[in-house]
Amino acid sequence: MSGEIERKRELPLPRLGYPDLGLGIGLRPQHYQYILKQTPAIDWFEVISENFMDSRGRPRAVLEEIATHYPIVMHGVSLSIGSTDPVPMDYLCRLKKLAEDVRARWISDHVCWTGVAGQNSHDLLPVPLNEQVLRHVVERIRIVQDFLERPLVLENPSTYLTFAASTMPEWEFLARMSEEADCGLLLDVNNVYVSSVNHQFDPQEYVARLPHQRIVQIHLAGHTRMGTYCIDTHDGPVIDPVWELYRQAHRLTGGVSTLLEWDANIPPFPVVHEEVLKARCHMRDQFPPVDVNPHEKRSSGIAPRLCVPQPAIFMTAEAE
Repeated sequence: MSGEIERKRELPLPRLGYPDLGLGIGLRPQHYQYILKQTPAIDWFEVISENFMDSRGRPRAVLEEIATHYPIVMHGVSLSIGSTDPVPMDYLCRLKKLAEDVRARWISDHVCWTGVAGQNSHDLLPVPLNEQVLRHVVERIRIVQDFLERPLVLENPSTYLTFAASTMPEWEFLARMSEEADCGLLLDVNNVYVSSVNHQFDPQEYVARLPHQRIVQIHLAGHTRMGTYCIDTHDGPVIDPVWELYRQAHRLTGGVSTLLEWDANIPPFPVVHEEVLKARCHMRDQFPPVDVNPHEKRSSGIAPRLCVPQPAIFMTAEAE
């Protein structure tokens, strides 16, 4: 395994033409005023696409102002690439228009389905991991990419159940999907850790077996431990085992755009900024290896508070 990984590190990393933007933070309303007044030294921002697609009020005005100072990446929660419903062309029209307006560097979403029969569950529901679903998802990705006229970037979601119909591990599904559809991957290392606890697999093997040349972006986040399982709550700092997975992913990819998500119990901007800046130390391997222990507590030592898991950040446009 180690020799195979080392050989992969020597390969060129095209990233589908997408640059390494550095360290970013998810743009949230609680931080609008601070960002507009202080213009903090953050490399880039990621926005939830649905929060701005239909807005013409203050949130959209704030986004357009921020986009004049920082690179913007769009991250969606409603594309429903795994659904059996028709590809949502009206949604794609609005998505493409927003990307043009804010000069988005790329557009991402999740390998999941969010609804059926025209109804949106507002949840990231898992897909069965088998040949039939793989063909279905690949075909839909091709349609979306042709319409958007750019490669789509898709994220591994946290999952809480598996399907009896699945015939392959998730990392194999993602690897084959990205190669056959010629799309990018957004590796959420927190989601890998959450799912590894919930389904009892080796998170380091998962990260090692992905096609690293297709990873465009990495997500970091906190989660809530609920005894024998985890919930992806995005409500606190990153724990040590997740940082270890990030360190591994950084070595294997050679470094890609990295973003911290903090979507509940959101602290002031400087606290979130300080958390993502910890990635610099892990990039340089300045921290000793940590034990990837599924029973690890939060690194902050603060008792977690349960909240609704993502994508609760998807909301209707605000009016202020």
